[in-house]
Amino acid sequence: MGWKPGFQLSVLSFQLVHTQGQPVALRVRRNRDGNNRVDRMKLLLAAALVSLSVAGCSHRSQTAQLPPQSLPPAVQPGQNNSEAANVPPAANLPPRRIAPTPLPSGGVSADDLDFVATHQPIYSQVGYATWYTAPYKGRREANGEVFSDSAMTAAHRTLPMGTLIVVTNLQTGQSAAMRIADRGPFVEDRILDLTMASARATGVYRAGMAKVRLDVYRTPKSIGFGGRWCVQIGAFHSQHAANKLKNQLEKKYTGASVIEFPGEHSYWVRIRPEGDNREQAEYIASHLRPSEGEAYLTRLD
Repeated sequence: MGWKPGFQLSVLSFQLVHTQGQPVALRVRRNRDGNNRVDRMKLLLAAALVSLSVAGCSHRSQTAQLPPQSLPPAVQPGQNNSEAANVPPAANLPPRRIAPTPLPSGGVSADDLDFVATHQPIYSQVGYATWYTAPYKGRREANGEVFSDSAMTAAHRTLPMGTLIVVTNLQTGQSAAMRIADRGPFVEDRILDLTMASARATGVYRAGMAKVRLDVYRTPKSIGFGGRWCVQIGAFHSQHAANKLKNQLEKKYTGASVIEFPGEHSYWVRIRPEGDNREQAEYIASHLRPSEGEAYLTRLD
């Protein structure tokens, strides 16, 4: 029998005999024709294949499967690591700035009005709305843009910046679309502060305050999840009183950033928990004593 290209080793049947503690043996069974003669090349090839198989079996019996690669463990306090030593603890990091939220010119666009006309609101709220104006020219809103009396915008404490809403005066039926661009009002039982333009469009300007329904149509971020939050406390008639509370709260909430800042005719204190975490902000707001001032849970972004 000579060499033929593409020959099949199926003419031979190989059996690996392996018992615990005994060497592996090779048995060659007679082919169908009863001929047990195998040319030299076939036998060498068969022996090589068996050798590879034996090596593979031996390796699998001795080597355990490696687990998936994981991230390196976090550096523990006191551990020698030159790079990690230069990173301050999270609680000591200054709060990150909130990126500005640009709005269409005038507050709303034609696309916004078309969206309102063709969609249903995703959230509604009923309460009292008032209107406000900037105490000085060039004042920036919480969204980072300069305040404008003529823009169709409003202030809300917790809706994400840039949220598209429709405000309806429940007494007159007047309604108008606008966007959230500022934070407030920081007065109990009020849900919205409107610009002059928004107040005129909804019939709130002349009344000064009116009961309204706020319908949310579109929001750039989730209302119920995530976000960056703080607790705003005030108002204080003197800077001394605000600074006194600030010092007390810094000792009470060591992982938070506490600042004092002036408002229109008063002073405020703001607590930003570590990471601007909503759950921590809610906890702080619920545990402040009435003597420490009126607390308002406020979204920053």
